[in-house]
Amino acid sequence: MDTVVNSPNVQNMKQQVQNGPVAQNVKAETAKTRNEFADLANARRTPEQPAATGQPLTHYHSLFYRLLSWKNPRATTISFLASLAFIFAARYLNFFGYIFKALYMILFVTATAEGVGKMAFGKGFTSQFRPRQYFVIPKASLERLTDDVEQFINFFVIEIQRVIFAENLPATVAAFLASFISYFLIKFVPLWGLAAIGTTVLYMAPLIYISNKELIDSQLERASNMVNQQAHQIRDIAAQQTGNAVNTFQNYAGEYTHLAQDKINQYRGRSTSPEATTKQHNSTDAHRATLKEDVSTGPRSTLNQDFPTAPRTTLDRDFPSAPSAEPVVVEPVVPSVEKISEPALI
Repeated sequence: MDTVVNSPNVQNMKQQVQNGPVAQNVKAETAKTRNEFADLANARRTPEQPAATGQPLTHYHSLFYRLLSWKNPRATTISFLASLAFIFAARYLNFFGYIFKALYMILFVTATAEGVGKMAFGKGFTSQFRPRQYFVIPKASLERLTDDVEQFINFFVIEIQRVIFAENLPATVAAFLASFISYFLIKFVPLWGLAAIGTTVLYMAPLIYISNKELIDSQLERASNMVNQQAHQIRDIAAQQTGNAVNTFQNYAGEYTHLAQDKINQYRGRSTSPEATTKQHNSTDAHRATLKEDVSTGPRSTLNQDFPTAPRTTLDRDFPSAPSAEPVVVEPVVPSVEKISEPALI
């Protein structure tokens, strides 16, 4: 074997394979991929432009922007294929089953080796491989990991709020379309299929836009101009209609205000005019005079008519006259008339 391996023909073939075009291409692609991943890792910097609220963004914003912008195509392609592979593996592979299976097999082997070694040799085999010091995560590494997890979670929290409050209108519209389509797809597409579709759209939509940027930008600009023209037209029509409505309302309000003032003035004129007051006093004085005349003349004339004067002569036919009798004079009785008080004027 040594003779065959060290033979000139095998060495020439080995050099040709190592220095051939295929090997050189593989080495070049490997180096480029390594450089792209390094550039992607270096892109994890907090963006200079803050959010609309003024608070700083996370370094994952720049990382995902760099990843989805296809500025590092090899790294983006590998991450896209890795995401799809993870989705299909989660669908068709029982990860938790494999994890528990590996765990109980490892524990069974270590426990058996330790028990058999103690029974046979007085020392367990597993304890012989025990390290002098157990591995621990350094505090600095744990803090970096905790900070990285915090930044990763806050990235999604901030982005959801930015989409909801329409900080970036195209992103909000895209999220609306995605959620609207997903509402109907979830009825007959499983969750893993929906995740695969969403991942594909998330990676391929920026690539399609970058490949056809001029055409898409021109169409978007044309649509934006049409929308702006229509919006201006609607705004002008609304302003015209609003002005007409305001003028009509002002006219009606002025007319009704004038009528109300006329009514109020008429009511006040009837109640407080001097002519009406004079007429009222004259009628009151006439009524008082009539009452006084009725009181002074009415009862006394009635008494004189009802009570005539009595006769002063006597009848001699039936009764003889007395020798020294004087005629009896009957005086009419006049009843006293109390003075009627004048009616109180209200």
